[in-house]
Amino acid sequence: MTPYLTPYEKMQEIIRRLEEYYPDSACALEAKGDPFRLLVMAILSAQCTDARVNKVSVALFERFPDASAMADGEAAEIEEYIRSCGLYRSKAKNLSLCAKRLTEVYGGEVPSAMEDLLTLPGVGRKVANLIRGDVFGLGGIVADTHCIRITNLLGFCNTEDPKKVEFTLDPLVPKEKQSDLCHRLVQYGRDVCIARRPKCNECVLKDLCPHGGSV
Repeated sequence: MTPYLTPYEKMQEIIRRLEEYYPDSACALEAKGDPFRLLVMAILSAQCTDARVNKVSVALFERFPDASAMADGEAAEIEEYIRSCGLYRSKAKNLSLCAKRLTEVYGGEVPSAMEDLLTLPGVGRKVANLIRGDVFGLGGIVADTHCIRITNLLGFCNTEDPKKVEFTLDPLVPKEKQSDLCHRLVQYGRDVCIARRPKCNECVLKDLCPHGGSV
């Protein structure tokens, strides 16, 4: 029987266990440490698998290696590189406009401030938090489908609203651990807490989960 834990204490225990389960944690998007690439790939990842984005991005970045090159290109050409990503027309338009704004307003560099990131076409809070955490070390709860689903199951949230999930988790997770936790939740959602067939008997968080195998 797990003793009563406050939400903060429970989260620290979850962080500890996931750190043991996944000693290494990294973003599944293979951006090679390039902020612009990560931004583009994060925009492409909406309703698309990370594996598909990684594959498509190879040729895309050969043609458009930086914001300036993409800003000089046409959305119609970008479409041809990302057609298999889904929603490719709207994504291509956003990438083109985003690159132009980066070039014209930020000198081709990806900004770090939330308010600046949110002015970029195609960028919402999820993408902005990914950039702030992975690129600038500022932390940020990346409330993707895995994060939302698992933290709901664990009893921290009762909402599918990404912003509400982010604001609920932010005070519970130290800033320096937020990015890694979110990456670990993504991996855990793929490996163990799988949406349609959760492996509850193998779950290292089972005793902390109100569902405890009844998902």
